[in-house]
Amino acid sequence: MRSSSPSARKQIVNWIEERTGWGAVREFIEHKKVPIHSATIWYYFGGITLFLFLIQVLTGILLLLYYRPTPNEAYESVQFIMTQVEFGWLIRSVHGWSANLMILSAFIHMFSVVFLHSYRKPRELTWLSGLALLGLSLAFGFSGYLLPWNTIAYFATKVGTDMAAAVPLVGDWLARFLRGGDDVGGATLTRFFGFHVAVLPGVTTILLLVHLALVQRFGMSSPPWVGPGNDKQMGFFPNFFLRELMAWYAALAVLGSLAALFPLELGEKADPFAPAPAGIRPEWYFLAPFYTLKLIPSRVWIVDGELLGLVGFSLIAVWWALLPFWASNRDGIVKVRRVTGAGVALLAYLATFSYLGYVK
Repeated sequence: MRSSSPSARKQIVNWIEERTGWGAVREFIEHKKVPIHSATIWYYFGGITLFLFLIQVLTGILLLLYYRPTPNEAYESVQFIMTQVEFGWLIRSVHGWSANLMILSAFIHMFSVVFLHSYRKPRELTWLSGLALLGLSLAFGFSGYLLPWNTIAYFATKVGTDMAAAVPLVGDWLARFLRGGDDVGGATLTRFFGFHVAVLPGVTTILLLVHLALVQRFGMSSPPWVGPGNDKQMGFFPNFFLRELMAWYAALAVLGSLAALFPLELGEKADPFAPAPAGIRPEWYFLAPFYTLKLIPSRVWIVDGELLGLVGFSLIAVWWALLPFWASNRDGIVKVRRVTGAGVALLAYLATFSYLGYVK
């Protein structure tokens, strides 16, 4: 009698399957494959970026329990977190360092896609959504930088919004939109707080789901030099998943070490009436364009130098976003040398000018 009737466990599984369709998901995971070749290690940086984003969300929620986004209380609330809340200094350091590591991992992931030529047809939308996510990561960094309301963050935000004001046609409107007024002040802090904890997370979550869906739809691309007879693969679960999990552990170890050994400092409270400190510069991921604009003369013939630089950056960004469309000929054959050369040139520019912007 017992053998003829379904077990309680099977009944539960069938009940869940009827209401969730989990069986289809499980079958998809079991059949999903990941290419194996000499550059497979670069596949892990997409997952590492996602892992660090999740840490950002978790630690951000914890910081929200104590943070107050007003000019009179923001600095003091962060100071309270660091000095009075148990392990508050560590949570803030983890949040700050994970933001930097997330952006670094996103850049590594982008260049790995370029050098492995994983943008090829039909993955154009995957490339575009990934670039948009990188842009949102930079927006997270820019908006979150002001929230402690310290001197460096205040004047760095002032410089950044001044650059936005130089954008042709919409510059004045864009600067007022970011600042909430004519200058950086309390309205700017409130607005950046809203961007950082509501608008950007919502947009990022939606775009992240789209990006992951595209990755699942088209799979992971093998480099062009991997011939049809050499396309070895391993199962996503558990083979690749366990390797990805080890990469997350490694990222967590690096993050924990940086947060504990090099905790973030708070600095002095922002004073809008004080002069800007000497040698002020933005975060490392904005150093290359910042230093480039410093090198451009104030006037180039009849054109404003800063305007010329911003237009140049915009054209480069559009050219880079359209990479999948100019990287192949009509027959779909990738122009490997041209794309690799462009990637090396861009990487060299970012590394060199970031270094120069930091030391000078």
